[in-house]
Amino acid sequence: MIFGLFRKKNNNQAIVDRQYAALTAAARMPDLYEGLNVPDTVMGRFEMLSIVMILFFRRTRASAVSGQEIAQEIVDAFFQDIDYSIRELGIGDNSVPKRMKKLAGMFYGRLEAYSKAMDAGDREALALALQRNIYPESPAPADMSGLAGWMMAAEAHLSAIPEEMIAGGAAKLPPVANSSVA
Repeated sequence: MIFGLFRKKNNNQAIVDRQYAALTAAARMPDLYEGLNVPDTVMGRFEMLSIVMILFFRRTRASAVSGQEIAQEIVDAFFQDIDYSIRELGIGDNSVPKRMKKLAGMFYGRLEAYSKAMDAGDREALALALQRNIYPESPAPADMSGLAGWMMAAEAHLSAIPEEMIAGGAAKLPPVANSSVA
C-alpha cells in the first residue's frame, strides 16, 4: 500500500518536469523583457517566474485533485529552483534559508495582490501592483499596463485549456505578440 504512494509521485515527476519547463520557458520569452518593460535582471526574472507560476496556480485552483497536486509540485519545484539559483550566485549556506523565506513571502504577497486585481477584472490595479513589485525603488517606474494586459489574456488562455491537458502537463502560455496587450 505505501509503495503506491511513491509510485504516483514518480509518475507525476515527468508531468511536473514537462509543465515546469513550459512555464519557465514562458517566463523567459524575450518579448516580456523587450516589449513589456520587465527588466532583464535577476529580480526581473524572479518577477516573471512568479507571474507565470501565479497564472498557473490560479488556473489549477479549480482543477481536479490531480491538477492541484501537480500545481503544488510545480510550486515546490519553483522554490527548489530558486534555492539552487541562490546557491549558484554564491550566497552562503547560512543566508539561504533567510533569503528563501523572504522570497516566499514576496511570492505569496504577489499572489494575493495580483489575484485581487485579476478577480475584479481591474487591469489598472494589476498594472499598479506590478509597478510596485517590479520597480519598488524607482521614482519613475515603467508602465506595466502591457504586462497587465498580457496577464489577463494569459489567464483567459489558460482557462480555456482542457483539464486533461493540465493534468498531463501540457499547458502553455500564449506568446506576447498574440495577446491583446494594447
